[in-house]
Amino acid sequence: MIRLIAALLALIGLAAPLAAQGQGRFVEYQNVSAAGLPEQRLSIWLPPGYDADDRRYPVLYMHDGHNLFDVTKSNFNKIWAADKAMLAVGASGKVEPHIIIGIWAPGVDRHRQYLPRSLYDMSSGNLRDQMDGMTKGGVISDRYLEWIAGPLKSWVDASFRTRPGRDDTAIIGSSMGGLMSCYAFFERSEVFGRAGCVSSHWPAVDPRTIDEAELKGLWDAWFAAHLGQPDGRRVWMDHGTATLDQYYAPYQQVVDARFAAAGWQKGRDWESRVYEGAEHEENAWAARLPEIFGWLLAKD
Repeated sequence: MIRLIAALLALIGLAAPLAAQGQGRFVEYQNVSAAGLPEQRLSIWLPPGYDADDRRYPVLYMHDGHNLFDVTKSNFNKIWAADKAMLAVGASGKVEPHIIIGIWAPGVDRHRQYLPRSLYDMSSGNLRDQMDGMTKGGVISDRYLEWIAGPLKSWVDASFRTRPGRDDTAIIGSSMGGLMSCYAFFERSEVFGRAGCVSSHWPAVDPRTIDEAELKGLWDAWFAAHLGQPDGRRVWMDHGTATLDQYYAPYQQVVDARFAAAGWQKGRDWESRVYEGAEHEENAWAARLPEIFGWLLAKD
């Protein structure tokens, strides 16, 4: 499978570089085949100096890759500016530059690709019905995770000068991508040593149409089953207080309490921040991304 993916990418070839922005080098792969998934696409940022030396780099995988770097390819004419954030924290000396692997969301399949399969399997009744309504075609996040942690990571590590170990591999996303990042972090704890769960869409569906108490109980049980011990890992969580983010506090409080009860040390193993007035959108995430990188990816 790994050889098949690598061969396919080699046949696709390196597309024209993305529009130059800041420093570093952007490359893009289109029409990437992944077993059991919609067609995938990658936008990759290589840090400044990558082509001038032989050092190896830690790797950051990010969901919604179309919204990370190039405003002309974004959904809402807004981006995270992830390359600029990485340059900023790198200049501080507190964070090593990371290769960023931006994985585009597959359009209408985004929800079913990002909804954690294990949470879906725990759901029932009205919540399960609503999940089914939003994931037409069935939940495939388990396949997506296996692809990232398996064939994709193997290809990245073989194609670029990476440091492939757990402590040098991070994953970050927002909204449903925040849920997906938490899912990846806990289900594949041997692969991902850092996770950023930004404005995670804890309601999973429309927050106005579900039983809040039921879903809080579901998340509490999910984290109780998955947390384990930190073992040197680190996870960042946050949310704003406006637009869609206004619904997240009750769920985040349950999650925070579960981390504390499990013995994870806040400020060292996990962080949870509230940004007053921040909305559920890319400009808000871009504004705090240097802070996220600075804590989550800091050198030990």
